[in-house]
Order: sequence, then structure tokens, then C-alpha cells
Amino acid sequence: MRKSLSLNQAKMDINKDLIFLLVIGGLYSLGIFLSNTFVNVYLWKQSEDFTTIAVYNLAIYIFQPLTFILAGKLAKRVDRVIVLRLGVIFLSLFFLSVLIIADKASYFNFMLGSLLGIGYGFYWLAFNVLTFEITEPDTRDFFNGFLGVLQSFGGMIGPLLAGTIIAKMEANIGYTVIFTISFIMFICAVICSFFLASRKAEGSFYFRSVLAERSNNKNWNRILNAHIFQGLREGIFAFVISIWVFLITNSEFSLGMFNLVFSGMSLIFYFIGTKVIKPTMRKKSILIGSLILYFSIAIILFEISYIQLIIYAVCIGLAYPIITIPYVSLTYDVIGKAWKARDLRVEYIVVRELFVNLGRIISITTFLIVTSLFPAEQSIPYLLAIFGAGHIIIYLIVKNIYLGSEPKKEVPIKEQLADEKNR
Repeated sequence: MRKSLSLNQAKMDINKDLIFLLVIGGLYSLGIFLSNTFVNVYLWKQSEDFTTIAVYNLAIYIFQPLTFILAGKLAKRVDRVIVLRLGVIFLSLFFLSVLIIADKASYFNFMLGSLLGIGYGFYWLAFNVLTFEITEPDTRDFFNGFLGVLQSFGGMIGPLLAGTIIAKMEANIGYTVIFTISFIMFICAVICSFFLASRKAEGSFYFRSVLAERSNNKNWNRILNAHIFQGLREGIFAFVISIWVFLITNSEFSLGMFNLVFSGMSLIFYFIGTKVIKPTMRKKSILIGSLILYFSIAIILFEISYIQLIIYAVCIGLAYPIITIPYVSLTYDVIGKAWKARDLRVEYIVVRELFVNLGRIISITTFLIVTSLFPAEQSIPYLLAIFGAGHIIIYLIVKNIYLGSEPKKEVPIKEQLADEKNR
């Protein structure tokens, strides 16, 4: 009887942690979507220079992987919830800094980007590890799908609310208001983190061993290569499209409407995808979503208007859930079946994020080089066409991933490393 009660209690605790992790993810999404899109516009209005925006984003993607390594080491020594809390605190400091610096933000673009990158690094390392620990293969698609719903909801409400506030208020007062609201959202996320159960890990940080595992595990090597191409697309698309919308309309409200359409479509298809996309359909789903995502670029490459951008928002809002639900679940399943996944889950998450950010850094560095040699208006369409193919290449890589075999027998990590040393 006592054993039965303890099992029920454990199940209840897991469900509670899953719910609070979703709440934190929702608050994070709302806080980021409310303001982060408009930080790029805020910097553009001060500098009117693509280089300033690109350097800001490059700083994010340089400091994010460096922080991932530090956060990974920290997560093996202290409670992972503390690492999550550190991330939310640094994100709060980022918005506080933007509020303090105000109209001089473009001069401190690299500093602001690095601060945001540090926040992302701590937050996403902890969030991804907690996701891996709290979810199981049978709840993973549900969690990723529902998190996608929350992110889409934040993407709908946040930018539209922010665009409305900025449009209604004079000068930069609207920006001050939305940055303040984001700051409050992250404080709420910190409070919610105190309701998560403590999760500690033991052992050293075997980063190099997991990195070297690429040569022993074909699935692990493939999923890492896929993440590079994911980063190649995300790097420049993260800021170019939002700046284009603002340049064409000269209206933050129109940018908010663009994000409302994009996130509204995502919300619908995350709901549908969570119900329809089964593990056996993952690769086909990634292919379909990737094709829609890539060919939708043609809508805005040759001739561009606000209507075309809205149609583009509809297309990518449909495509992203079809890709993301199976792709994220497949990634966690590859890690779950990898060597020493139970002992080295933190290291696997760190290495994965390094490869995503490597792709982003390559993308933005290429952007900076090309736009310094050729006019941005002429070169950007070509860059979008090239890097936009990233998710199609993802499919070509992951279609060769097979997870039918049983995971390798688990042996305590210290014992395994001792055996290797003796050899």
C-alpha cells in the first residue's frame, strides 16, 4: 500500500514539474515576444544600419554557446533549477539595461547582445535538460506541442500588444513600457522556478567525451550536423524579416500584426500537429514542413509588399510546427539512446546547442562580410535564398536516423571511463 502511494506521489510530482516548466516557458515566450522583436527595430531607428543589428545578433550567438559550456559545468555541481533561475535573472538584467541606456542602445549593441546571449545560455541549458528529465518518450510530443502552443500564443499577444502600445505613445515611451513589462514577466518566471522540484546531478563535466562520441554514434553525428543547418537559417532570418516589415510600413503596429498572423497560424498547427504527428510520421512531417518553409521565401524575394509579407507569415506559421514538433522530439530520442545518456544528458544538450549556434555565427558572419562588399538591398535576397535551404538539408540528414535498436547497456560513468583508461 505504501509502495503504491509513493508511486502515485512520484507521478503527481512529475506532472507538477511538467506543468510549472510549461508555465515558465510560457512566461519566457511572452516576455521575449513582447520586446525582443522590437529591440532590433529600436536599434534600427537609432542607427539605420544593418551592421549594427547584425553585430548585436552576432554577440548573442557568440556568448550563448560559451555560457552553455559554463552552465553545463555548473549544472553538474548545483541544482539545475538554480541554473534556470540564473538565465531568467540575466534576461531581466538585459531589459533593465535597455531601459537604463535608452537612446544610446545602438552604441552598446555588442554589450547588450552579449548580456542577452548569457541569459539565453543559462536559461536554455537548464530548460532543455529539465525537459529531457521531466518528459518521457510518450509525453515528449505532447510537451513540445503544448510548449509550441504557448510560444505561439505569446507570439500572437506579445508583438501585437507591444506594437499597439508603441503606436499609441509618444517618442520612445512605448518602448520603455514594453521593456518594463518584459522585465516583470521574467521576475514572475523566477518566482515560478521555486515550485520546481530540486534536481541535482553528480559527476564531472565530460564535454570532450560527448563531442568525440560523434565518431562512434552515427545518429548523434547526424543530428548535430542537422543543427548546424538549422542555425544557418535562423542566423539572418531572426532579424532581417522584422526590419523589412518595419521599413516597408514604418509602423511597429504593422510588425505586431505580422507576428500575430505568423503566431496565430503556428498556434493552430501546433494544436493539429500535437494530435496528428505520430513518431512514425516524423521524417515525412519534417520534409513537408521544410519544403513549405523554403519555397515560401519566393513570395518575398523578387518583389516585396506588406501583403506579400503577411502571406509569407501565413506560410511559415504553418510550416514551423510541422517541422519543430517531430524534429525536437527526434533530437531528444537520439540523445536518450546515446552512450551514457543518463549520466551525460547535460553534456549532450551543451554540444547540441554549440552546433546550432555555430550555424548562426557562420550565417551572420557571412552576412556582415557580404553586406560590407555589396549593397545590402541587393545581397540580402541572395543570402536568404541560400541560407533558407537549411531545413531541407536537415531532412536529408535526419532521414538516415534510425532508432529501432536498443540503447547501449548503462554502466556507471566512472567505471566506464576507468575501463577506457586501462585499455
